[in-house]
Amino acid sequence: MSLETNQVHLDQPYRNTPFSGKKIKTLPLASSMGGEVLDVQLKDLDDEAFDELKQALWHHKMLFLRKQDLTPGDQLEFTKRFGELGTDAYTKGLPDFPDVQPVLKEAATKSKIIFGGGHHTDSAFLECPPSVSVLHGVDIPPYGGDTIWYNSVMAYESLSPAMREMLKPLKVHMGAERVIAGMRDSMEQTNNGKQMTDIELDLDVEKMVKGSFHPMVRKHPESGELSLYVDGVYAVGIEGMDRRESKPLLEFLHGHATQEFFACRLRWEADTVAIWDNRICLHRAFNDYDGFRRELHRTTVMGERPMSISD
Repeated sequence: MSLETNQVHLDQPYRNTPFSGKKIKTLPLASSMGGEVLDVQLKDLDDEAFDELKQALWHHKMLFLRKQDLTPGDQLEFTKRFGELGTDAYTKGLPDFPDVQPVLKEAATKSKIIFGGGHHTDSAFLECPPSVSVLHGVDIPPYGGDTIWYNSVMAYESLSPAMREMLKPLKVHMGAERVIAGMRDSMEQTNNGKQMTDIELDLDVEKMVKGSFHPMVRKHPESGELSLYVDGVYAVGIEGMDRRESKPLLEFLHGHATQEFFACRLRWEADTVAIWDNRICLHRAFNDYDGFRRELHRTTVMGERPMSISD
């Protein structure tokens, strides 16, 4: 697919502007999305500040904070302020904190794939995928291991009116067949074949592959924004179409949604925390830090069943 045939309209009215509340202030990370929250500790937010943080999250799609003094217990308590904790579909949690999932690659480990290495929205094959994800950088390599996010609202709005109208009634089949196949091809034969890099897996393969059908145009329950709910990992089909029909459309939409024009990229530091809304953005990690240890702790918030434009 050439850039010329997949280029967005450059007259987009979108601007990623700072958020300024009484207690929460941000600086935009990139022109399309992302914001740095300034001068606060997440564990110390009062109710007014937390409400402003949520508004900043809907505004920027992804937030990050530096120099956070956060224990696994602190991270859990903060995450629960968004709602019920989500169920991780892949990994076992920390021994003393089963709802905190380690994202780990040891310095000596070499692997063709890493956890989160494709463009995706978290666990989209679930009936109720996670809404908000929180990731805390614990041990960070001196370079490499960045994460990149893409604004799915902007991706939808930049499509032609005819394409937007065509997509509105469609449902995308989100399943984990590509992930499972990739794991089987490159998984290291340790821990009875249930380990990818250094993350212990706990998989319900049948349920993951079966997946769920979700609106391709998704309505955000808080902001009312419409976003393109298609990714490059879990979007495997379209309801009512065979694979030959759905494949080219899904490939076009994936390529469209992951243009650099929609993106922001975060360079991790120790004690950086990133928060993002899986309903309105995609993300991916990079496997470019062999020889260095990288450990992050992830918590998720239980999401609602994805809403369609008519809900």
